[in-house]
Amino acid sequence: MPARQPQAAPYCPDPRISEVADFLGVPVKAADFPKTQLRFRNDVWDKAVGLGDMSDADWTKHFGRFVPLNDNLPQPLALKYHGHQFRNYNPDIGDGRGFLFAQLRDGGKEGAENGAKKDSGRLLDLGTKGSGQTPYSRFGDGRLTLKGGVREILATEMLEALGVNTSKTFSIIETGEELERNDEPSPTRSAVMVRLSHGHIRIGSFQRLMAHEEHDALARLVDYCLTVFPGPPPPQDAPDRDNPAIVLFHQVVERLADLAAGYMVAGFVHGVLNTDNMNITGESFDYGPWRWLPTWQPSFIAAYFDQTGLYAFGRQPEALRWNLGQLAIALRPLAQSEPLIAALDRFAPLYHAAMRRRFCWRLGVKERGDAADTALIETAERVMREDNIGPDALFFAHRGGRNTSGDLAEALKDHQPLPSDHPYWQSNAPETMLIDEVESLWAAIDERDDWEPLYAKIKALRAMGEAHGEPPALPGHTQPA
Repeated sequence: MPARQPQAAPYCPDPRISEVADFLGVPVKAADFPKTQLRFRNDVWDKAVGLGDMSDADWTKHFGRFVPLNDNLPQPLALKYHGHQFRNYNPDIGDGRGFLFAQLRDGGKEGAENGAKKDSGRLLDLGTKGSGQTPYSRFGDGRLTLKGGVREILATEMLEALGVNTSKTFSIIETGEELERNDEPSPTRSAVMVRLSHGHIRIGSFQRLMAHEEHDALARLVDYCLTVFPGPPPPQDAPDRDNPAIVLFHQVVERLADLAAGYMVAGFVHGVLNTDNMNITGESFDYGPWRWLPTWQPSFIAAYFDQTGLYAFGRQPEALRWNLGQLAIALRPLAQSEPLIAALDRFAPLYHAAMRRRFCWRLGVKERGDAADTALIETAERVMREDNIGPDALFFAHRGGRNTSGDLAEALKDHQPLPSDHPYWQSNAPETMLIDEVESLWAAIDERDDWEPLYAKIKALRAMGEAHGEPPALPGHTQPA
């Protein structure tokens, strides 16, 4: 690896964080790990936030020992929030093994020239997972397994390649501790992860303030989110459309409707769609028992403990809508029910519009209109069920309408193909992320400390992302990076 020269972070945090820090989080310290061995740094996104020239030694100092970045947050903040966990309200949660470490600005043109998909000047958070105990750890050790970190890399790289609005795995550093876990052979290796995300404010952040009747803080958090995470105004006919709480709720409904469609078109099962895992920026994050569909199965679950199938693949849109309902309840001290319900009622049509937009994009054809695109989706889903294949296989095999016959050919005949000249589309098979490959990639690390298969997979996934091109933008919103 070529030597890098130290570089201070050129973009400072948003000064408004001080206006909400008192009720958003509590200052904490990172754990003192036995060792810090750099295993992964995101060499696309480090450039985008102005850290591409930072040496590996300084990188490890900041993201393994958590020495503050220059002119940035002086101390990490463990965020406070409540949440519905499998629809049971829990007031005893918060950042139990993570914190907000720093805030940076998107690098704009400079970052884009280095390969990142950008929105110049956008505020980005660096948050952690596995950085030690906090006041919200309860009985947890505050640690992350190395396997869990590797799985986060794979989830975020695959989702980013498929156009889903997701956090990015920014750094993985092995920390030299032996951890005991119920769901992994133990003792197992430990790591600390840093994720890059537009924000870390959750639906559960609002639920906590509402539960504590901190109505002034609730209004301040709404104003902060509207300023830091801007979006379009509500529709002209939306009731109470000038109320800041209503404006924010419309924006979050739009973002989560698009995220739900992103999951479905990607064939992805998050596994734990609790309200404390719902980011109001519409980004997917916090990947635990995730899976990709091997075949088109609406009942497929990712978490072995999801015994009722609450968060099964086909129930994910409903789960996100239910969570939005909880945000509406949390905003009731600031708004009347009618305009909140009107905003929530937009979820279904927004979701179906996002499905049509994303489905056509991944299949490599231009949209034709509601009826034709809906018919295409229904036909493709039936083909997947009847042929017992998953979305990865279908989208790859029939990219741009190629290799079709029967009903699928009929549904695609008037859809104009998008450019498909990237070498990826001439390869023998699509990139996938099925559980057997995930376990194989981990086994190479666990048994032989061989990281090359993982790095090769990351490279292949990024090539797949290049082949797909820019994902379809959510109308009126910032393009997901």
